[in-house]
Amino acid sequence: MKKMQFFLTLFVLTLVLCCSFIYSLSIGVVNISYIDIINILYYNMIDIQSQAGQNLLQSVNASVIFDLRLPRIIMAVLSGGALALGGVVMQALIRNPLADPYILGVSSGAAMGATASIILGMFSSFGLYGVSIGAFCGALLVTFTVFAITYTTGAAQNNTRLILAGTALNAICSASTSLFVYLAKDVDGIRDATFWIMGSMGKVTWDYLPFVAVAFSVLAFFFIYNFRILNASLLGEDMALILGVSLEKSRMFFLTAVAILVSMVVAATGIIGFVGLVIPHIVRMICGNNHLKLLPYSILGGAIYMLWCDVLARSLLIKTELPIGILTAFIGGPFFLYLMCSKKYGFGDK
Repeated sequence: MKKMQFFLTLFVLTLVLCCSFIYSLSIGVVNISYIDIINILYYNMIDIQSQAGQNLLQSVNASVIFDLRLPRIIMAVLSGGALALGGVVMQALIRNPLADPYILGVSSGAAMGATASIILGMFSSFGLYGVSIGAFCGALLVTFTVFAITYTTGAAQNNTRLILAGTALNAICSASTSLFVYLAKDVDGIRDATFWIMGSMGKVTWDYLPFVAVAFSVLAFFFIYNFRILNASLLGEDMALILGVSLEKSRMFFLTAVAILVSMVVAATGIIGFVGLVIPHIVRMICGNNHLKLLPYSILGGAIYMLWCDVLARSLLIKTELPIGILTAFIGGPFFLYLMCSKKYGFGDK
């Protein structure tokens, strides 16, 4: 009975995701009918050689779908799932309901690296990938610095020390980012850096997708396969050892894997907060703390949530796009405060 409920829930969430995906393709400056979307996708994947298919694929609607909307929508699915996955894993390993993929300074490090690339021209020799490479390097630099500070001070099991080190480096990187923007003389560079820091799917192209898709798929399978380690982590170090799980060996590897995944997402989309914070909370209130259910439900929930945030970002304002990071903060902040004030909410073994 429980297995049937599990697969039924997965089916429903997948169905909602597919419907949201098609709806997202139809919404924008140019509205496209569902029939045209289905025909364009059908002819592109199955019947591209027919005359009707060639005529349809050369239309303006096909160009809008394949060149503009499809890459950003796929990235919205991948980034939402990846951020929610990272939030679940970090909350379990750190045993702190406030943890999310940015707790180790990933966002501030990525912002510092991207801003340095935009304003100072670092990594400009990489062309299109320069900003992404800068963001990726900045995020990893901060992450490994947090680990170095925490684990070289004999605090391997001190999650509070890990959070404090991340908070301190967040402040340093944020100050560095502000300094880069303040000293910049390029108005266009300042605008690009500011827009990137606020998060957006607007500049995503097909070139970004393979890297994020492969990393997300591999790590999603890996964490679901090792769900028992995450379950044991919620019980604490001593209880985990009784169950035969050494958290000290797995914690750094798991957190590093999350940092790499989130760094790749942030490098492509900019700073998008609260997804990895709120979505795991909502799912945990529904299905409990068993990560065999929590991980896939959160991945699908995060993907659906990010899809709809992207729809709102494209449709709320006329003739312009609202940065998606602002939207997720406006939605996620108040909701997270509500969750924290709810007496029905529990975390881990508490």
